[in-house]
Formats: sequence, structure tokens, C-alpha cells
Amino acid sequence: MGKKIFISYKYGDSLVMRLPDVPSGEKTTARHYVDEIQEMIKEGDHINKGENDGEDISTLADSTIGSKLGDKIFDSTVTIVLISKGMKTNEPEHEQWIPWEVSYSLHEQSRQGQNSKTNAILALVLPDEDGSYEYFITYDQGCGSRTLNTPSLFNILKENMFNIKNPETRHCNGKTIYLGYSSYIYSVKWEDFVNNGMNEYIDIAINIYKKRDEYEIRKKLR
Repeated sequence: MGKKIFISYKYGDSLVMRLPDVPSGEKTTARHYVDEIQEMIKEGDHINKGENDGEDISTLADSTIGSKLGDKIFDSTVTIVLISKGMKTNEPEHEQWIPWEVSYSLHEQSRQGQNSKTNAILALVLPDEDGSYEYFITYDQGCGSRTLNTPSLFNILKENMFNIKNPETRHCNGKTIYLGYSSYIYSVKWEDFVNNGMNEYIDIAINIYKKRDEYEIRKKLR
């Protein structure tokens, strides 16, 4: 059965790899990646709950934007968060939209007799302007493991990764390596998401959600 998908992202972040369909002379931004995802959603049986590219809400008052985004998230079951190199600004986290959207996605909401449960959440890592993921994901070939640069993220993302209550681990070269799905918010590279199909990773996020009681989920912003 298709899922209702909300996408959280930094609209104008241009520290991303150029996409071939973007017109010459125009910078590729995180929004162009959202367009690609929404095309994937159209081709499948999922439902897009994010705003379309022509639906500009940036000029509205913050309270109005929050209400509109809240309506979209309330009616969604999966939130995809785009991890991009320039997603954060120097403003306090509670004044930025991505942390607010993640927090709202994690809360259980009630409205006029209708209930919205905690969303499954997937972190989709975009390549930077050089086509690299190393600003967030690095690999240790010797240990067969990957390291996520979680300190670079918003706190609400960082603290919902490696947050399983009873982790399975192994040790290699002095490092502790987590096994299995140790994070409530699972991370996947853009190239894998495209090459393997979005459904594979939506299913992973949903299966983690079904075991959400096994994770220490932080829902509030600091």
C-alpha cells in the first residue's frame, strides 16, 4: 500500500551535485532533488504531501507557514529529510524549518477527533557540489563499516540516530561498530535511493517505525 510522504529540506541549498536536467546557467539546489523525488512518487503508488515547486509559501507569515506545513505533516506517514551540506544556518535550531518539521513528524497529534501517529523518518543524503558524500558519510574498508558525521546535523536528527535501546555491536581497530538498524532515522545515499528504488528504503523506514518502542525517540526541540 502506498504511503503519504512529506519531504523536509533546505530549499535554496546549492551545495549539492548538479543534476543533468537542470537548465544551463541555473544552479542546482535541494529543491531540484525534491522535484526528482516527487516524480518517483508520481510513478509509484505513494502520495506526495509536500509542497509542489510552484507552491511558494516562503512569503507567508511564519504562523501561516507553520499551519500549512502542519496540515501536510499531520496527514503523512513518512517524512524524508534531505541531508545536504548547507542545510543548516547560524540561526537557533528552533527558528529553522527542518528541525520543526522533524519534531512535528515525530509527535503524535490529535485534531477534531482525528489522530496522527509518529511518522517513519528516512534521512536521504545528497551528494555535495563535488559529488561526494564524505561531509556526512565515510567508509572504513578494513572494518567494513561506515561512519556518520552526526555532529554536523540538527540536534533532533543527531539524537535520533544510534538511539536503539539495546544495541548490538562489534569492535574493530579500537572502534565500536553498531550492527543492524541502530538508528530510528536511517540514512541512505542519493545514488542508492535512485539505483535501488525508493520503495526499498521507504520499507526500511516503515519496518523501523513498527519497532519504534525499541528506540529512545527524542521528539522535542531544545
